[in-house]
Amino acid sequence: MTLRFGTDGIRGRDTELTPELVVALGRAAARALGLGPGSRFVIGRDTRRSGPLLESALTAGLAAQGVDVERLGVLPTPGVAWVSAAEHVAGAVISASHNVSSDNGIKFFAPGGRKLPDGVEATLEAALDQLLASGADGPPVPVPGTVTDVDRSSDYGAGVLAALEGRRLDGLSVVLDPAHGAASLVGPEVLARAGARLHVLHAAPNGTNINDGCGSTYPEALCRAVVDTGADLGLALDGDADRVVAVDHRGQLVDGDQLIVVLALDLRRRGLLRDDTVVVTVMANLGLHRAMADHGITVVQTPVGDRHVLAALDQGQWSLGGEQSGHLILPELATTGDGLLSGLLVADVVRRAQRPLAELASAMTRLPQVLRAVRVAGRDPGTAARWLGEVAAVEAELGGEGRVLVRPSGTEPVVRVMVEAADTDRAERLAERLAREIERVAGTDQQRPRQ
Repeated sequence: MTLRFGTDGIRGRDTELTPELVVALGRAAARALGLGPGSRFVIGRDTRRSGPLLESALTAGLAAQGVDVERLGVLPTPGVAWVSAAEHVAGAVISASHNVSSDNGIKFFAPGGRKLPDGVEATLEAALDQLLASGADGPPVPVPGTVTDVDRSSDYGAGVLAALEGRRLDGLSVVLDPAHGAASLVGPEVLARAGARLHVLHAAPNGTNINDGCGSTYPEALCRAVVDTGADLGLALDGDADRVVAVDHRGQLVDGDQLIVVLALDLRRRGLLRDDTVVVTVMANLGLHRAMADHGITVVQTPVGDRHVLAALDQGQWSLGGEQSGHLILPELATTGDGLLSGLLVADVVRRAQRPLAELASAMTRLPQVLRAVRVAGRDPGTAARWLGEVAAVEAELGGEGRVLVRPSGTEPVVRVMVEAADTDRAERLAERLAREIERVAGTDQQRPRQ
């Protein structure tokens, strides 16, 4: 059994995502994507120690099929997508996003910069299984592909800056935390070129410190730094820079939901929010829904995952969507979530509005949201019907002052519970009540305690 595609490519520990497997994956990708001799393919990576090794392995597999590979080196995921879109070539990013350094992953882009559709991923998985099962390299190609190293970080940075349409951030003080990740060089360069007065944290990657107590997953140091330096705001990226969260001048976190509200209201004021609609996942805070309703903006919901948000944006031809985690998508400017681009645009709103981020974000009142991951005995869809009564009872108790979401995982024996309520104590009490009922109905996994 090989590693499988999840919501954001293939992920695994370094002991699972081996060079041998990745060489075969490169061969399989060439076949699944229909890349013959002379086809171009671009590869970028983040700053993990395992990145160069896996880059070489993926390059070897592709070049062995005759594909010409351009290695972009360290470049954010949206930077690779930008090259893929600009030059209409397929590509891949070697990254495990916000995960620890001992994890890694590979996500692919079709020519044009979009993540692979489910059907193509299934074809790639089947091709990989066939290669691994047969142990054969397949028919030889007349000439192996070429391998070149190309630096496109300045081109990507210029593409991000172009979103400002000539505007500047002069006078705005910003603290940036790129999580010792892929934006450690290009992130400060872009903000400095835009005119921001910049203070940078966690931009010295050593192969093992990516996301280590920093970045969008751990913004506490950024919160302190914004206050200590008297900055106007802070921006925290994750390891591959496809997500961003912000910090206001008081040191308070501004999450992806709040950033969507800030951007949506600005776009609407300027007549740029198409159909006055935004797209979010089912995990979006109820406060976002209320804020959008207050301003006459329609909210479209999708399942969890930025690929679902992007699919809905494509279908409706809308201009803004995203996730609470900080994956923000502006499809007229980028083909995937881009933390650097989104953060730059938030800073631009603050600069143009001449109002603090805290005031802009106050358009949304965030309800306390409590999450539980309930480890159960097995993945039996039939048990879900047996806890629906308790879910309905909790919803009735909340009335219109909260929300409940219960989602069995599609990949592991876990049921995820989310409860929003007017106060944290109530949300925690009701989430625990649902967790206990799910354990009673479905049984518990004694080997893995509930988190």
